[in-house]
Amino acid sequence: MALSRLRHHPVISRAPSLLRARLLSSSSRSISRNSKLQSAIVEDGGTLFRPTLFSPFIGIRNQSKLKCPSDIRCYSSAEPPAHIVIGMPALSPTMTQGNIAKWRKKEGDKIEVGDIICEIETDKATLEFESLEEGFLAKILVPDGAKDVPVGQPIAVTVEDLDDIQNIPESVLGGSEVKETKSTQADVKTEDTVQQSGSEKLDASKLPPHIFIEMPALSPTMDQGNIAKWRKKEGDKIEVGDIICEIETDKATLEFECLEEGYLAKILAPEGSKDVAVGQPIAITVEDPANVEAVKSHVSGNLAAKEAKPAQHATHDKVVKGEKSSFSRISPSAKLLIAQHKLDASSINASGPRGTLLKSDVLNAIKSGTAAVKSSASEVTTPPSKSQPQTHTSLSASSDIQQLDSYVDIPNSQIRKVIARRLLESKQNIPHLYLTTDVILDPLLSFRKELKDKFGVKVSVNDIVIKTVGIALRNVPKANAFWDDNKGEIVLCDSVDISIAVATEKGLMTPIVKNADQKSISSISLEIKELAEKARAGKLTPNEFQGGTFSISNLGMFPVDQFCAIINPPQSGILAVGRGNTVVEPVIDEDGIEKPAAVTKMNVTLSADHRVFDGEVAGAFLGALKSNFSDIRRLLI
Repeated sequence: MALSRLRHHPVISRAPSLLRARLLSSSSRSISRNSKLQSAIVEDGGTLFRPTLFSPFIGIRNQSKLKCPSDIRCYSSAEPPAHIVIGMPALSPTMTQGNIAKWRKKEGDKIEVGDIICEIETDKATLEFESLEEGFLAKILVPDGAKDVPVGQPIAVTVEDLDDIQNIPESVLGGSEVKETKSTQADVKTEDTVQQSGSEKLDASKLPPHIFIEMPALSPTMDQGNIAKWRKKEGDKIEVGDIICEIETDKATLEFECLEEGYLAKILAPEGSKDVAVGQPIAITVEDPANVEAVKSHVSGNLAAKEAKPAQHATHDKVVKGEKSSFSRISPSAKLLIAQHKLDASSINASGPRGTLLKSDVLNAIKSGTAAVKSSASEVTTPPSKSQPQTHTSLSASSDIQQLDSYVDIPNSQIRKVIARRLLESKQNIPHLYLTTDVILDPLLSFRKELKDKFGVKVSVNDIVIKTVGIALRNVPKANAFWDDNKGEIVLCDSVDISIAVATEKGLMTPIVKNADQKSISSISLEIKELAEKARAGKLTPNEFQGGTFSISNLGMFPVDQFCAIINPPQSGILAVGRGNTVVEPVIDEDGIEKPAAVTKMNVTLSADHRVFDGEVAGAFLGALKSNFSDIRRLLI
């Protein structure tokens, strides 16, 4: 089993439940910050059931009575011994199913308070499932490796007394036998027929004992990834904690760490593989080094058989393409190109509907050199060979094609693909509200110069802008919020965490300055430099770029006076900062006389989610921001 090396530990709510989860690998801070794992127990005739999605277990005991809804499956404990049916918990707000990665306890084992019962792979991370009550594990209903177990489906049964294990009737255990059989069959099917990166399939039953390593989901929005680099080669020994490869996700490049010993028998997704789906096998490991060659030979033979068929199809396609095509219609643009280049229309394949010859067909034929030049009467009587005019026509045609479609395809990284998708979703799904204003920059510039001259502290304008925005969000808490689509309501954030847009070679990254309103300007400056370096090197950990309550995009270092930024969901606001410009405007001096004076102004534009920001909230935020810029001493309060 391989997990992400990058880990952090958000607080998981421990409601009055029998089990709790402890985080093993990275998860999205934007979700964990506002999610609470709720649990509830409803009693009915000795029956407990989970009425809400976020309850971490299904319990069964003899207690008071309430009516059980018909759409929730209940297990009665009126006659059998006291027992608890543990259901698959919802360990995150978006989790609807999970995988049983590993059972730490076996049937019949004693369970103490705090013991880890099993490991569950969720849509966010791999979690340890921990018991908060004593008992004995009577029956495992969902085995190791079971995939896509729905939330709420029973996964195990526990009892208080060891002797009660034999007394639990099949009627209790049978309720999950159907589901268990389905999950087991799905697991066997997955193991027996495994899809590889090239759409080939392997018969796992013919392989020696082995483990398929699948492409993991290393971030909440990740549905595919790229193999950036393999750290281990085929045949290499793998120790616990070894990094086997580097995976480029939709957020960053992460190291893939192995938690079990073995040998890397076969790499199924080679270095540089693009868009490998989550869950698709990328490698095979074995415990015995003697089995490495057996796995290699079996996989290689399978690939060779698969490659033989495409070769035959390719040969057949070439023969078909060599034949002259007939067409019933011709588009005007195709007719014009044929006349310009004096081509034989019968030598060009038509791909349009109802046999229509299209402009693209003519361009492709000219580019590939398969289009024949139409012969004329003058060319027949001319003594020189026909190869000379054909060569001239081909050269002129190719030069014309270069002018018509001269471009370079630049392959997108996984990060840029996700950025493009999320930006489109933001503009389509979030009602953007734009407000702009000018702020006086002179007090800020004087304060920055004073810090440098008197205290030797060097900070950038952007560092002070971050502090200024953090104070404004603290003063207007309604602006430090986001929209919850599931509940259809505004959720206020407890902390002011500002995401800063940083341009990298792979795309735009947004590292987070947490609690920006509480930090000094010098500490913000140091943190920004460190985060920016890690972002450009692709070394950001998930908790350093996932989440945030507000964003800032600063183009003041470029000749950009004003622009509108796109909101970064699930946030509800982003501030676009332009460059400072010196302008002359009337200023009232100490004597109360209006005089012309040169001032430095900077334009800021707020892009806000109109579901969260109405005109009053947006205006109050910009007003607080403008006051902070005009009196920089507010930052020291």
